[in-house]
Amino acid sequence: MKFFLSLFGTLALILFLDRSWTVGYTRIPPLGKFLDPLNGFWQNAEPRNHIGPEDLRVNGLKQRVIVQYDSLLIPHIFAADEEDLYIAQGFVTAQHRLWQMEFQVMAAAGRLSSILGPGPENAFIEYDRRQRRLGLPFAAQNAADMMVKDPVQKRMLERYTDGINRYINSLRYKDLPLEYKLMDYEPEPWTVLKCGLLLKSMAQTLNMGDKDIEMTNALKLFGKEMVDLLYPDPDCDIDPIVNNPGGWNFDAVNLADVPPALPEGLVGIDPMPKYDPDVGSNNWAVSGSRTATGAPILCNDPHLDTSLPSIWYAVHLNGPGVNVMGVSIPGAPGVIIGFNDSIAWGVTNAQRDLVDWYKITYQNERREHYLLDGEWRPTEKKIEEIVVRGGATVYDTVIYTHWGPVPYDRNFRGDEGLNDYAFRWIAHDPSKEATTFYKLNRAKNYSDFMEALDHYASPAQNFVFASVSGDIAIRIQGKFPARRKDEGKFVLDGSKSSNGWTAFIPFEQNILEKNPSRGFVSSANQYPVDSTYPYFITATEFEAYRNRRINNVLRRLNSVTVTDMMRLQNDNYNLHAAETLPFLLNQLAIDTAALRDEGPEGIALIKAYHKLATWDYFNDKDSEGASYFQAWWDDFYPRLWDEMLSHPVSLARPSEYNTVKLLKENRISMFYDVQSTETRESLRDLVRTSFATSVARIEKWKEDRELKRVRWADYKDTYVRHLARIEALGYHVQHGGVGNAVNASDRLKGPSWRMIVSLEKTGIKAYGVYPGGQSGNPGSYHYSDMLEAWANGRYYRLAFPKRPEEMQLYLFYETDLNPREKEN
Repeated sequence: MKFFLSLFGTLALILFLDRSWTVGYTRIPPLGKFLDPLNGFWQNAEPRNHIGPEDLRVNGLKQRVIVQYDSLLIPHIFAADEEDLYIAQGFVTAQHRLWQMEFQVMAAAGRLSSILGPGPENAFIEYDRRQRRLGLPFAAQNAADMMVKDPVQKRMLERYTDGINRYINSLRYKDLPLEYKLMDYEPEPWTVLKCGLLLKSMAQTLNMGDKDIEMTNALKLFGKEMVDLLYPDPDCDIDPIVNNPGGWNFDAVNLADVPPALPEGLVGIDPMPKYDPDVGSNNWAVSGSRTATGAPILCNDPHLDTSLPSIWYAVHLNGPGVNVMGVSIPGAPGVIIGFNDSIAWGVTNAQRDLVDWYKITYQNERREHYLLDGEWRPTEKKIEEIVVRGGATVYDTVIYTHWGPVPYDRNFRGDEGLNDYAFRWIAHDPSKEATTFYKLNRAKNYSDFMEALDHYASPAQNFVFASVSGDIAIRIQGKFPARRKDEGKFVLDGSKSSNGWTAFIPFEQNILEKNPSRGFVSSANQYPVDSTYPYFITATEFEAYRNRRINNVLRRLNSVTVTDMMRLQNDNYNLHAAETLPFLLNQLAIDTAALRDEGPEGIALIKAYHKLATWDYFNDKDSEGASYFQAWWDDFYPRLWDEMLSHPVSLARPSEYNTVKLLKENRISMFYDVQSTETRESLRDLVRTSFATSVARIEKWKEDRELKRVRWADYKDTYVRHLARIEALGYHVQHGGVGNAVNASDRLKGPSWRMIVSLEKTGIKAYGVYPGGQSGNPGSYHYSDMLEAWANGRYYRLAFPKRPEEMQLYLFYETDLNPREKEN
């Protein structure tokens, strides 16, 4: 009997250790494998001085490839053959970022449920349905099909893919990244389509912004006059990217003067998550005529989610006709932001509205035909198969029209009468952005830069440029619909083809500035051009603060140095607060004598007022004034616009810039009354109530944390989170900045890559840093080794040798990738 009990217990233990378990929504990996000291998570721990192998054999290589790593674990790849160069880039990137690459692709493709299960309240299933209904896989396939039509791009993408797969095929369980072991799954083969998915995922992050539904509801609720007041076209005089008062030397595309037709009734949908207005960037280039060395200086810092592993992977590629360094997107070949021996380039988001929504009229409930110009056109139905780990496969029918997919219908987020909206997105169109970056990596001058951008369509970006020969330029590049006045701001009637994009702005008419007399070019997601530009431009929201701060500083500086540029990238001046706080304090009109009689609450209000009144408007780490202002504004702004927040349909909220402008002009008194109270509030009531409420919240915040001060770095609590939201694998850091400062940073977003390049004829000098590290392995020192430097505004000099022999001063270790003697 004891034998059988022992046997049963042993078998039960083996079964327990050999299978994964789900507790609530948490999947526990097979503990036997996970805890195995020879193969489990222990194998992912690396000492600080860990170095890789000296020699690796890689299928597909024609010749030896030298990979030299510097102290930051940045690979410097030297190849004598171009195809070998991209095999090596794919192989090396996968060595350090394989799990990240695949997880991001699974998210983009709408396949998270296949590895994570259904999620709480089917959250992962709904996410996957959303991605597919928005057409991300459709867009990626279109892009991949287009890119491989070019023989050069086909070879680059296929060889890069080969390199990734060579690495995947070399892995045993013990070699798998930690996250595969935690989630208990294994990597799939890489494909060219997955490269396309990564590029379209970036387009989704940057160029899927719109407020069409919210603006349509506002128009029908408030009327045209009020909409024009609350949501005016951007003020093109607020320091645009390009100011060309002399006009433009071209004839604009002739558009039919047909007013956009809107559907009847309120739209009423709770829109799917989309563009975050805090996603932005800065870039600028200063002419050599204004620098201390006489050489141009180019700077770029894209603002995105700060995550671990980092969004970017730094790499140096040296091969036939190319010597380029910068950051890549893990999973896509080449360098996206960087420099070579002759030029440097960087990007910011153009913010343009490249999404439109159309109300579809079906012939009947079968939804096999829809109305267009008086005729019934056939729809296309695509059955999406969503594999769910630990659950039944979900099948979702997505209807496609000539406009694009129909995300909102009776099967998804639809209510009676509030569905059937088609989605037109520029990134659905075939494109070949890989060609642009292939050519940029090899560009020698301004002419090459311009030719490279002629292949670029999406996501629309402001490309800044500088060259060793002395040129600086900025070009706003993308595939832009030529719009009529107000077109693209509201949901449109999908039964009329005249509501579609009837023409596109020719690439040669996109906004451009070269070698301006002021001696610099810059962009910070603001309105792109002055009023002389002949095309109507709209966006979700244009920046109005960072751009002015950058330009004001650049105008004042003379004999500009790299150190000056480092200071500017880390500048914490809050222009929004400088223009808002004096107005709020004046409305507050605090009575300190009366407040002293109110006890501790009154004393807290007096102290807060003093902190605000003496604040210098810098959101530095130690600032308390910054914390009090942010808390106050975060309470005041939604209190003012409670009409938008409390309404049963989705409504757009006015921008912060326009809110302050309208307050100072006293033009929105009809919104001062708070809907949830019986009294009728004045502006002063709003200001005082929000001030008292925000101070009470800060006092509670300090009490909960047993702190006497409310330092901005503590209050903001910058958190660089793990990509899969695994709490133990993220980091809290002390960091200044705020969304509308040049150092644009909030709790979860910030400068994802800071780069400064001095294009000196004696040799490029480049500096960079990002919030993370080169390794995607949480057990590696290089997982987060740049994080502290980034948080404190420090940079690393980037090694940029032309030959392997020049790396000796920077060399950490070297790995030779050699061909296998016999192919398998």
